[in-house]
Amino acid sequence: MSKQQHINVGRISGVFGIKGWVKVFSFTDARENILNYSPWLLKKDSETRVVNVIDGNLQGKAVVAQLDGVSDRDQAASLMGWDIFIRPDQLPKVAKNEYYWSDLVGLVVETNLGIQLGTVDGLLETGANDVVIVKGERERAIPFLQGKTIINIDLDAGKMIVDWDPDF
Repeated sequence: MSKQQHINVGRISGVFGIKGWVKVFSFTDARENILNYSPWLLKKDSETRVVNVIDGNLQGKAVVAQLDGVSDRDQAASLMGWDIFIRPDQLPKVAKNEYYWSDLVGLVVETNLGIQLGTVDGLLETGANDVVIVKGERERAIPFLQGKTIINIDLDAGKMIVDWDPDF
């Protein structure tokens, strides 16, 4: 992943109250962690806007946030549907052999025998273990089991080596 790219961490999904607070659909784990990544870069179509998070909390199952410069319900409503992005350097550093999903998307995937399978298109949480979705001449779902199916990840080289039968 290019260090210049922004990471999509959520979307403004509604309004909360009359003082300009917004409801946020968060992609972070835990959901309320999105509030720690101020400022946000908001994008919708070709428009962008940078906003600082003043306050926020978990309200039931929803995340709500107060944004700088948004002080009434109409202003908050005008932000509905805007995607929320942050810079990669706003995220905490990960431990060795841990990765953000956004770092893995786009990696070239090869078998341990050097056969190219495609690139990482996304990941899925299944409960038991995450699954890497690889798109090439066809789509493959490879269990994300480091040391078993995932042999090596080299972010600098942009490559993931897997122990996977290319015919499967």
